[in-house]
Amino acid sequence: MTTSSVERFDASINKRLDQLRAAGTYKREIIIEGPQSSTVATADGPMRNFCANNYLGLASHPAVIEGARRGLEERGVGLASVRFICGTQDEHRALEQDLARLLGYDDAILFGSCFDANTGLFAAIATGDDAVISDELNHASIIDGIRLCRARRAVYRHGDVADLRARLSEASGEARHLFVVTDGVFSMEGHLAPLPQILDVAEEFGAVVVVDDSHGVGAVGARGFGTVDLYGAQSRVAIQTGTLGKALGGASGGYVVGSQAVVDLLRQTARPYLFSNALAPSVVGSARAAINVLTHNTELVTRLHDNVAWFREAIASAGFTVLPGDHAIVAVMVGEEERAAELATRIRQAGVLVVAFSYPVVPRGEARIRVQISADHRRADLEDAVSAFRAANEEFSIV
Repeated sequence: MTTSSVERFDASINKRLDQLRAAGTYKREIIIEGPQSSTVATADGPMRNFCANNYLGLASHPAVIEGARRGLEERGVGLASVRFICGTQDEHRALEQDLARLLGYDDAILFGSCFDANTGLFAAIATGDDAVISDELNHASIIDGIRLCRARRAVYRHGDVADLRARLSEASGEARHLFVVTDGVFSMEGHLAPLPQILDVAEEFGAVVVVDDSHGVGAVGARGFGTVDLYGAQSRVAIQTGTLGKALGGASGGYVVGSQAVVDLLRQTARPYLFSNALAPSVVGSARAAINVLTHNTELVTRLHDNVAWFREAIASAGFTVLPGDHAIVAVMVGEEERAAELATRIRQAGVLVVAFSYPVVPRGEARIRVQISADHRRADLEDAVSAFRAANEEFSIV
């Protein structure tokens, strides 16, 4: 009996899946049976949650839930339209203005996600006459966004300002516009970009700087307004992209903030904006409420920073190798993919929810457990997490 083209195709896919399993890089989803919080219900019982981007604990904050409820009841489930047809409500524009005020720019434009924001941005602002220079560890959405535009592309070594200068020098002779793009906070490392130095070099060559601060807004700086605000660099960073899916409520949606001209151009030409439904009113309502909490409650940011400082010191004292920094992303380095997966499994069995990250998310041989701290964590949560790491290490001798 001959096999069909569909059967042959599925067989090839299954072979690839088997290769992922054999390499220890196959990802299994953990089903959560309740709201996102510092403790979550799972099929294996309750777990202390250390792998969410819920930096301020706003994903289940009463005021944020109430904002979502009001949006649902007063504006409906969804718009069933893209923005330029009949998908723009007054609340969409109000949220865009909230974001522009929060981050210190003329205007903002909403997208379905920050992935959409980044994939839409570069094709709109850069042409074949331009060049885009990108940090080698930038998020996948930035990489894909740059690939979608016609500009010449170059990559500089992570955080290496001297290498950035070399790449700018190579591109400056022929490009109309030069763009430098970096994450504000690198999601697998917890490193902050050396933004002041990047800006100094970019300005030498007249380059436009773009920062994706998805992991910065809500988590970085005394006010929690992000990496650009930390350095007071709003007037020097032309464009910021970011998300509503992390500290700002944890739902969905992304944005670009910039000059009025940049935002107006994106409204006219950014394909993910033009051809995707508008954000659901409940998401808009929850995000507006989250921004209100952030701007009027510095206690949450202070508590987050205190939790981060305590955990970083405690996990390092337990003997683990942790990438340096002071962000809520704490990368506990393991090395081998299979050992990282084993360590994460053992820690989850102790009731602490963590996930191992390995190739292709991070380079081969640099597998790690990314611990993420929240203002919602109590000291007992942090202590239990460190104890679970210690116990797992005694069993597997990771460090």
